[in-house]
Amino acid sequence: MSTLDIGEGAEQAAMATDGAVKRAPLRARVSWMLFDWSVQPHYTLVQTFLFGPYFANAVVQNSVCGLAVGSEKAACGQALWGYAAAVAGLLIAIISPLLGAAADGRGSRKPWMAMLSLLFLASLSSLWLGVPDANMTTILIVLAGFVGATLAAELMSVFSNAIMTGLAPKEELGRLSGTGWAVGYFGGLVSLAVVAGLLVPMPGDPKTLLGLEPLLHLDGATHQSDRITGPFAAIWFAIFIIPFFLFVPDRHRASTAHPERSAAVELWETIKSLPSMPSLLIFLVARMLFTDGLSAIFAFGGIYGASVFGWGPLELGMFGIILTLVGAFGALFGGWLDDAIGPKAVIILALLALIVGALGILSVDKTHIFFTTEVAEKIVGSKPFSAPGEQVFLAFAILVGVVSAPVQAASRSLLARIAPADKITQFFGLFAFSGKVTAFLAPFCVAIITQETGSQRVGMAAVLAFLAIGVVMMMFVRTRPAR
Repeated sequence: MSTLDIGEGAEQAAMATDGAVKRAPLRARVSWMLFDWSVQPHYTLVQTFLFGPYFANAVVQNSVCGLAVGSEKAACGQALWGYAAAVAGLLIAIISPLLGAAADGRGSRKPWMAMLSLLFLASLSSLWLGVPDANMTTILIVLAGFVGATLAAELMSVFSNAIMTGLAPKEELGRLSGTGWAVGYFGGLVSLAVVAGLLVPMPGDPKTLLGLEPLLHLDGATHQSDRITGPFAAIWFAIFIIPFFLFVPDRHRASTAHPERSAAVELWETIKSLPSMPSLLIFLVARMLFTDGLSAIFAFGGIYGASVFGWGPLELGMFGIILTLVGAFGALFGGWLDDAIGPKAVIILALLALIVGALGILSVDKTHIFFTTEVAEKIVGSKPFSAPGEQVFLAFAILVGVVSAPVQAASRSLLARIAPADKITQFFGLFAFSGKVTAFLAPFCVAIITQETGSQRVGMAAVLAFLAIGVVMMMFVRTRPAR
């Protein structure tokens, strides 16, 4: 049986004769979840834990930016990495709605994902070129690889999210979305464990984190153990994306869109129609705001903890792993709750919990918890999370981690339930747009308020406004499908 036969057969099982969606076979649903698993090492290994810090600390010298010799070592590298992330976010915001409109008017989504997969693989592989003290040409190639990989990953998510709507009836989309989100979290953790436990040695130690001989003999002088993360993420994706292309049904039926129109015209028509779909419009704006607030919590929460308690790489690494684990289980529970009480209720409850968690985090300083209760200050050199303040901080951070994934998974589920079926891909493009177009706003508010007041705590409090406005706006979202 050919791949096309498999896809068409699965789709026939997924669609009823009247157009209502039936549950796709388990093989199709599991294969769809493997997309999140396959793409997650890009975020975990490249963006967050390994390659990003390596690029800032070793690939780029401050002289590249014309900084003084006495400047902080990673200042130039961090700045360039930040600019590249901003460029990627801008491209995602511009391209994703257009690409979604083009796909909706022209049938299948998998060919688009196949083309983006090639860009993703090539971009990740180019990170291998990032040798220490690289010249400007190499630095630009590596940054282009990072931008290309991030752009490809986010655009593939637009199509994957749209395909999700054909895999389960609407009353089951919450569990499907939440489980997929959790699978992605676990994929990131497993990939990190493979790299740290089997492939690369610990700094200053010939053994891996698990005390084993590395499977690969990598040159420490040229930082091959850091550079391998890009090609490793590419190989991981190439292996685990195969079931998606083999077993996940794609849409082959004709669209009601007009293929003779350009994608820009189709998108403009949809944007003009948004006022006639107020719930969709309100939801997209609300998501734009609360996603900004959530991103700022994760961007500055670790920084705040490190400042208050003097956390080093060990504590920050443990902090990140704990939040990832609880986030995965939160996504699973949130998916079940989504189907039980609806995605709107899950989003509102999760945002309220985020506000409580953020307030709890801000209630902690070196000698106080809950703003006024005095506690002993952390002793320098003591065990991680041994001080009372650390434990309260960690408890509220875990609350944030538990509910952050349900906010995002339920948002995906809610859009899948209320967006017009014939324009679902371009609405997921607008969904990606809403998550990126003002991504700078909450961090900027935190930065400017912190600078003006001289207080990290007051600066961080700015995220509460984004979450609170998101809650209020979600109250006005109706969950009936738009026509």
